[in-house]
Amino acid sequence: MHIDVCNGDADGLSSVVQWRLHEPQAARLITGLKRDIELLERVQAGPGDRLLVCDLSMRRNRPALMRLLEAGVSVRYFDHHKVDDIPVHPLLQAHIDVASNTCTSLLVDRHLGGQFRAWAVVGAFGDNLTGVAEDLAVGLGLSFEDRRRLQSLGESINYNAYGDSEQDVYITPAHLYERLVRYADPLLFLEHERIGQELAARRQSDLRQAQAMQPYFQDAHVSVYLLPDAPWSRRVSGSFANLLAAAHPQHAHAFLTATALGDFVVSVRAPMSAPAGAAEFCRGFGGDGRAGAAGINQLPAQQLESFIEAFSANRWGNLPGAPGQTGTV
Repeated sequence: MHIDVCNGDADGLSSVVQWRLHEPQAARLITGLKRDIELLERVQAGPGDRLLVCDLSMRRNRPALMRLLEAGVSVRYFDHHKVDDIPVHPLLQAHIDVASNTCTSLLVDRHLGGQFRAWAVVGAFGDNLTGVAEDLAVGLGLSFEDRRRLQSLGESINYNAYGDSEQDVYITPAHLYERLVRYADPLLFLEHERIGQELAARRQSDLRQAQAMQPYFQDAHVSVYLLPDAPWSRRVSGSFANLLAAAHPQHAHAFLTATALGDFVVSVRAPMSAPAGAAEFCRGFGGDGRAGAAGINQLPAQQLESFIEAFSANRWGNLPGAPGQTGTV
């Protein structure tokens, strides 16, 4: 039995699409929304089964990974999230690179020798690695218009992964994958499937609402936004974060989306001019992520002011003039 497990964002889905185009094989897909991280817990497999894992934190999935390896499951693991140590096991092939200028779809692309590079471009655009994606797309000889189409697709797939539940999103990541994997070229996907344009239009509509918001807190180095408990704000939080991060590359940004329980879901972007420290900062509040982008699944409302104080005081990539980091956050 073949099982593919990935994050439901652009990077995760583009990674598995590349692999399955390279190795066509009936496989069960296990995926979820952006914050469904511990997906290996859902895997039931045994001796001789083969598992492909893409864009999931090994740190967060380590217990389930060890269970599967000890059960005789062969695991091929591609990821770009920080991990303390990678298990050494004869059934594990780990391809881990935590550099701030890479993502999982680029690691798969590297392993496959650029066989389906246009999909890696989609994943990189979706993961806000715009410069890297642009360079790869230029190397493929794509026109300016086609590069913008792939950028819109990557950003739209990523947008579709945000929400508290599948009711928040336009199409579930699993069903979207079923359409994506039919096409060796993402431009052909856009030509034949209306869903790409539909996601882009819905994303732009949600972004217009978000752009009407004013910062809850702002200083010379950081901006903090509070978004309401609404489906549109849950969907657009990642896109809004990436948009403002690109517009203000010297600033760190935090986007706190209210929940029905009265707490917050948090997305953090380190300054694009010095993309480091986001994961370490979020771990201080029970979150995780990558150097440039990270999150917190549950921030109690009573921690709002202490979060903002720590966020403002954090040394983001040692930017000139930035204050020193305080405490253990």
